[in-house]
Amino acid sequence: MTAFPHPPCDAGVIRATPCTVPRTPTSAPWILVATVIASSMAFIDGTVVNVALPALQKEFNASIVDAQWIIEAYALMLAALLLVGGAAGDRYGRKRVFLIGVAMFAAASVWCGLSRSVHELILARGVQGIAAALLVPGSLSIIGASFPEHERGKAIGMWSGATAITGAIGPMLGGWLIDHLSWRAAFFINVPLAILVLIAALRHVPESRNLRTKGNLDWPGALLATLGLVGIVYGLIEFPGKGWTNPGVLSALVLGFVFLACFFAVETRQTAPMIPLGLFRSKTFLGANLLTLMLYAALGGSLFFVPLNLIQVQGYSATAAGAALLPFIFLMATLSRWSGGLIDRYGARLPLIVGPLIAALGFAMFAVPNGGNYWVAFFPAIVILGLGMAITVAPLTTAVLNSVDSAFEGAASGINNAASRIAIVVAIALFGVIFAFTFNASLADNLRRAQSPPAITETVEQQRGKLAAIELPPDIDSTVKAAAQGAIRKAFITGYRWIMVISAFLALASGVFAWVLIENADRRSKLA
Repeated sequence: MTAFPHPPCDAGVIRATPCTVPRTPTSAPWILVATVIASSMAFIDGTVVNVALPALQKEFNASIVDAQWIIEAYALMLAALLLVGGAAGDRYGRKRVFLIGVAMFAAASVWCGLSRSVHELILARGVQGIAAALLVPGSLSIIGASFPEHERGKAIGMWSGATAITGAIGPMLGGWLIDHLSWRAAFFINVPLAILVLIAALRHVPESRNLRTKGNLDWPGALLATLGLVGIVYGLIEFPGKGWTNPGVLSALVLGFVFLACFFAVETRQTAPMIPLGLFRSKTFLGANLLTLMLYAALGGSLFFVPLNLIQVQGYSATAAGAALLPFIFLMATLSRWSGGLIDRYGARLPLIVGPLIAALGFAMFAVPNGGNYWVAFFPAIVILGLGMAITVAPLTTAVLNSVDSAFEGAASGINNAASRIAIVVAIALFGVIFAFTFNASLADNLRRAQSPPAITETVEQQRGKLAAIELPPDIDSTVKAAAQGAIRKAFITGYRWIMVISAFLALASGVFAWVLIENADRRSKLA
């Protein structure tokens, strides 16, 4: 659930890829099968694992820091290497790099399913993220290279519809597997899917390259971006347990910012940079990416905690938690064409102001209830949030593409896509800091009010890094146990509400960026 809607500009990447090997009548459906399943496989793996977090915490006696790393290891590698993965496909062959990514993803999924410790699982998830950075851009550019422009609308529609269906089914299926088999099955299910993709791609997907690609791959940029993000994320995740003064935390944060500064310095000197910084001279392109950073930080950071709340606090099964956001996915899938029509009537600017404001209301509604019936406590907020995001995504893609010269559509789409993923990665780490402090402060106060015995208080304090997964001794008095469990749940809800309020303000900020920076204009020539 870290990224329930597909990141923005996926369709932009497809449209920006020139058709170099037009599909044959027999290959067309198989190309879509291979690319849809592959991209859905990577997308679902970024959502199903959130539903599995409570089971993983229980199995490995893991803290919330461990849970964050299980998510972040995958998302961080994908975000940092997404652009260079796309460039590798353009240079060395999109089919070749795509197949390598799919095979590596399947192998890493097996490793995840066989992991015997939380640290081994985190490492395997990182390898999964690297594989996803190869297959995700490849799946998009293969569609663009295989379908001529007059057929792309239909191809994109079929791709969007199919991935929306898999996005809806995936979390529910993952939850069912967790409830009835094991969390390991949620990883093993990738293997038969990957085999199907490999067979279809080997037989039906033609090889293609971008013959206009010049210069070497931006490996220095990729390395510096990865090290910078790893440093910052490590520092933020480890800070609540170790403190600012811890040498490891402080060094990681400082080095993270230094590496990112070096990354931007290197990008100005590269002949084929991951991020052509000149694109940001466009006011609309800058505004669209700031909007993306704020809105997707709110979305990804907040939705990290939703399944933890549903399963550990509200008592939902993993299957029910996986189905909880179905209205969100349904609205995103069914209203995308309607929201695209808003652009023709009002331009991109107005929907990009209104959409985030509606999303902000949805986040604020999440902060109000602390339990109760799903249809009263969660469904309205999910619907409002889904409506706001549905209004935003299609106009956001249009604004990004229209803000740059057509020669730079691919780079612009890739940058915006990566920006949404980076926002989620950083938000999960930063929100974890905020949640930890509010949870710990509320927990101490709640235990004092409940007059918990010193032994119980000490037991809870020793496990506070596990948040709502704190385990109490089985042999204590039922009244004392109930009071302690109530204190833990109330502390979690306090932190949860803070996260949702902050998310609402970030969504509001994204709407302000749209109001100030984004313009309604036809495509203009821009320097790169």
